[in-house]
Amino acid sequence: MKPSAQHSFAERLGQILGRMWRGCLRQERKMNGWLVEHGLPAGGATALLWIIKLVVLGLLLYAAFWMVLVLLFAVVAAWMVRDSDDDASEEWAVGEQAEHKINPGYHPALYNDAPDSRYADAQHDDD
Repeated sequence: MKPSAQHSFAERLGQILGRMWRGCLRQERKMNGWLVEHGLPAGGATALLWIIKLVVLGLLLYAAFWMVLVLLFAVVAAWMVRDSDDDASEEWAVGEQAEHKINPGYHPALYNDAPDSRYADAQHDDD
């Protein structure tokens, strides 16, 4: 005799989604019956349920549109930041000329460098 069948994840997921779909259809039929019971014609109840479905679909698409737009904006902003050229003034510095500027304790006066914008000169601030 064969052991009990093992269901794959995809098969179990399909069964769960199928049960959920049948449950939604059952609820829709119950809602349709309730509307007809309360005096709405059968065609009107069906039309009302379709209108509600379309409105919900429209709201979901609207929300998805704005979420995609925000995501696209974030991707473009990240792309622009990545490609920004903040160190353009330091491009000429090669090898040790650039390395000593990133070390702790660097001061431009000790190296006879051009003035560095990170250090204000106290003598010229009073002018």
